[in-house]
Amino acid sequence: MIVLQSMELSNEAALGIVATERERKRKRNDMVMLEEEVPVALDTSEVIAEFDARTKDAERVQKETLKKILQENGGTEYLKKWGLNGRTDPESFKACVPIVTHDDLDPYIQRIADGDDEDSPILTGKPITTISLSSGTTKGKPKFVPFNDELMETTMQIYKTSYSFRNREFPIGNGKCLQFIYGSKQFKTKGGLAAGTATTNVYRNPLFKKTMKAMQTPCCSPDEVIFGSDFHQSLYCHLLCGLIFREEVQVISSTFAHGIVHAFRTFELVWEELCADIREGVLSSRISFPSIRSAVSRLLKPNPELADVIYSKCQGLSNWYGLIPELFPNTRYIYGIMTGSMEPYLKKLRHYAGELPLLSADYGSSEGWIGANVNPKLPPELVTYAVLPDIGYFEFMPLKHDYLEEAKPVGLTEVKVGEEYEVVVTSFAGTKLAF
Repeated sequence: MIVLQSMELSNEAALGIVATERERKRKRNDMVMLEEEVPVALDTSEVIAEFDARTKDAERVQKETLKKILQENGGTEYLKKWGLNGRTDPESFKACVPIVTHDDLDPYIQRIADGDDEDSPILTGKPITTISLSSGTTKGKPKFVPFNDELMETTMQIYKTSYSFRNREFPIGNGKCLQFIYGSKQFKTKGGLAAGTATTNVYRNPLFKKTMKAMQTPCCSPDEVIFGSDFHQSLYCHLLCGLIFREEVQVISSTFAHGIVHAFRTFELVWEELCADIREGVLSSRISFPSIRSAVSRLLKPNPELADVIYSKCQGLSNWYGLIPELFPNTRYIYGIMTGSMEPYLKKLRHYAGELPLLSADYGSSEGWIGANVNPKLPPELVTYAVLPDIGYFEFMPLKHDYLEEAKPVGLTEVKVGEEYEVVVTSFAGTKLAF
């Protein structure tokens, strides 16, 4: 506080006091901003300890998780119709609430999208914040999937858990991640909810960026690149931003393995143009969207030395083998979904990766997550997943059974090694889905 000793101050003196006070406020604000921007590193040992404790006591954790889900959503239109009447035990839940598919829930979800749940909750006690569009289709169009803050938190829990196990085996410092990620354009539903792909809703959530910083792997590219309207322009700029920060890049990732393969196949075609951009400090004319161009131009400065290094590295490669570690020498591993339909891309990905390990990402779907990869040293072809017992309530429908009798689902702690099951998930979105 400033105490004035005399009321007879000159204009210059008064302005000086005001200016000094403004400067102090600016410095205080700058300090607050710096404190907010400094990422608090994730305590990976604590995350692993929590994981171990919960999975060792999975039966109790599952009961508590189901109880929490039913308490939060018991007052919804959907759950009230099944006559649980406040009961939250697994036996009552299994007896009263049927296993359904997305088609059964679609009318309820459509009503939420139309804004019919403002006065009375339909599927979830807590508000649905966005609608996710599934990657798969039903009747030729993507499915609508409710998404709320709790589902976002479980997504980040999966991210943190798998990262903690990866970091134990492949520790990284405070660097960057070259993430080939893309957020599609969102649209508004009739009820005013933002709708977009599941990944778009995750990437747009502030918790995503905060978690990436805590995991010491913030994205090289600015948001304008991630959410750009043109895929090809965004891809080019992802590559360029990665090269600008090449010494800081410690992880290369994409949602799916083919995204990484496609990125470096594109690099083979445009590498000389990228070198020219870096050499001159001027972005290629192929980038025409003003927001992308402006954001990347702020990062791009003339750097002939860096351009020469990249040019020399590319000239020295044989058929692009080992391209990734040559371009990004401090990379520890490559990360993305590499199972199922992504397996055919592994041969080409290994060609680009050289000796770098390939780590497969976690197991889930647009409707929710199931398990994390906690054995990251296993190659993608042998990857296994650990179910997190506190992110949903899980049942498993045996695929091999006597068809004269209806198959009955078993709990998470009742599955048998070597048996095959269909997964049934009851999530915090209040649904009991088989997928």
